[in-house]
Amino acid sequence: MLVLASASPRRREILGRFIREFEVVPSEVDEHCSLDDPREYALELARRKARDVYSRVGGTVIGADTVVSINGQILGKPKDEGHAFRMLRLLSGRVHQVTTGYCIIHGGKEHCGAVVTDVKFRELDDEVIRAYVATGEPMDKAGAYGIQGKGGLFVEWIRGDYYNVVGFPLEIVWKLRELGFRVL
Repeated sequence: MLVLASASPRRREILGRFIREFEVVPSEVDEHCSLDDPREYALELARRKARDVYSRVGGTVIGADTVVSINGQILGKPKDEGHAFRMLRLLSGRVHQVTTGYCIIHGGKEHCGAVVTDVKFRELDDEVIRAYVATGEPMDKAGAYGIQGKGGLFVEWIRGDYYNVVGFPLEIVWKLRELGFRVL
């Protein structure tokens, strides 16, 4: 039994493109983390999520966590519209990193890693930021934007895995293939 330890509809959709049968069991862990390094932060939360679900249901469990950072500063999900505005203003015209940590528990062994993608935003004026925030789209997303939605308009270029920016890098699917799961 393959289990995705996430309530994210985006992660469910991406995994479902490559693997037909899996269950979704959201983790119940506290997502507060005091680590400052984006890679270690994402890995720690991915491990917590995978371990939590594995302890409850067993099988092969995938845990993942995605963070947005700029100059090493982690940008979580915005607390309110003003916070979303400030995040997007900070990202405007600059390159930032999207890091997804993952942990697959298979046969009792952990297979963990992290994928980093560089993203360059266009210069954004206050009017377009306010209009985007008013859509509500940024409110449940790390870094206050979704590349797969209206926020994709802000992206000038990316270097790396697009699916990582959405929240589920294809490295996870490839790792599942290496572990014996049928993909495609």
